[in-house]
Amino acid sequence: MDLLTSTVLIFMLIFISAFFSSAEISLAASRKIRLVQLRDEGDPRAGMVLELLAQPGHFFTTVQIALNVVAIFAGVIGESVYTPSLTLFYGQWLDDERAASLASLSSFAGVTVAFILLADLIPKRIAMVISERLALRVIRPIRWTILIFRPLIFLLNGIANQVIRLLGFPQTQINDITAADIIAMTNAGALTGEVAAHERRLIENIFELEERNAPSSMTTRESIVWIERGESEESIRTKIIGNPHAKYPVCMGAIDQVIGYVDAQDILCHLLQGKAIVLREDGDGLLRNALILPESLSLAEIMAQFKAARESFALIINEYALVVGLITLNDITLALLGDDHVAIDEEQIIQRDENSWLVEGLTVIGDLQRILEIERFPDDDQYETIAGFMMYMLRKVPKRTDSVTHAGYKFEVVDIDHYKIDQLLVTRLASKPDESFVSRAISEL
Repeated sequence: MDLLTSTVLIFMLIFISAFFSSAEISLAASRKIRLVQLRDEGDPRAGMVLELLAQPGHFFTTVQIALNVVAIFAGVIGESVYTPSLTLFYGQWLDDERAASLASLSSFAGVTVAFILLADLIPKRIAMVISERLALRVIRPIRWTILIFRPLIFLLNGIANQVIRLLGFPQTQINDITAADIIAMTNAGALTGEVAAHERRLIENIFELEERNAPSSMTTRESIVWIERGESEESIRTKIIGNPHAKYPVCMGAIDQVIGYVDAQDILCHLLQGKAIVLREDGDGLLRNALILPESLSLAEIMAQFKAARESFALIINEYALVVGLITLNDITLALLGDDHVAIDEEQIIQRDENSWLVEGLTVIGDLQRILEIERFPDDDQYETIAGFMMYMLRKVPKRTDSVTHAGYKFEVVDIDHYKIDQLLVTRLASKPDESFVSRAISEL
């Protein structure tokens, strides 16, 4: 076989190897969600790819057989064809033995480099970029190749299956898609510009509804405006004018004795019709049954409760049946839209200067994370507010001047009201320490 014919044959082997290398990567890297979409749109090749990926053993066995056979042939041809010519070339300057050795090494190196670049590296990188498109193009030739090598595939694949079974590994890939997978794909789409930034935040917030519980978004007990069952009409009017809300809990003597709620719209209709405000459950009364939910529920579970009860308002109680807050569908909607759409109450976080803030004790941790650009607070599943963070870190009931240092900020208690943290002073430190380490500096009065 002359030099030209051998070179053409080697490039044919490189092409075959490149085909199987790119086919292996494109089929393995293809997104199954995209393939399902293409199949549903009427492309039969996508269905073939999904069928092959469901049982990948035959496919990978075929690819390995083809690649190894091609590599062996290429090595034999390259060694036998190029070595004599290179021996003559190097023989002009070296003795015969050294020229033969160098020629053999050069032949091997040249063929190897050509295969690495043209048959492996470049095809695989291209296959990673256009995996689904390439998979659809190669699926039919791959199926024919599997059919041709079926007896050998059956033997080798059977042996491989037995070894994998003995090692305790599953025979097929587990393709369960988790919330983390969806968020990762969304972030990847945002980097490429396919997913808008606000769309990415919305998707992330949807999954956060499963992690955030009622105290993270509810109106706290101290801020609830409620109506006494026997309260006078004039008092009710004054209360509504001073504290306009859509719904008001109705209680008997104390906020923990809830008997229902009244809708401000119903009150307005009664007043416009000249009727008295009657807090009863009968036909002329305005009282409605209140939805009572435990504080341990996540926001997603509360949404499900709202849907089932056809309500948009609920009172939150703790394990002792004490009312700890009030939550509405609007609160959950604001959590879903994200912090960018929620205006922080200016009485909760007040910036004094460039490096200090006055913060109300009941401020939700998430609001401070956004304002101060803190990645996370330690063990943040143990508390919801900055007051809870202080008590958790100090391991005692805080007093004024007690402080905690975290993520380059000093959190100092400046006002206490009967064991309740009313206000803190947050100061940015000159040198920001490692956020993974939280130091506590507690000073006594």
